[in-house]
Amino acid sequence: MLGILAAFAEFERRRIKERQAEGIALAKARGKYVQAPKLSDTDVEQARVMIEMGIPKAEVARAFGVSRQTLYTSIARRGSTHQ
Repeated sequence: MLGILAAFAEFERRRIKERQAEGIALAKARGKYVQAPKLSDTDVEQARVMIEMGIPKAEVARAFGVSRQTLYTSIARRGSTHQ
């Protein structure tokens, strides 16, 4: 019984992924699909300088047009800074 439920869940998950991919492809075709903004290496260095100057991270993130989490992740991937 448990095997049947697992197989059904697996099938349903595959269908969800297919529908999601179709939706993304349709949105891209309509020009409506926009990925999250990313920070370049230069942006990360500028952000580090701003943070070291005492500017709050939330304000730094706003200045670059990204979320605080994107800022944190970008800094972490390129080496840490003072938190």
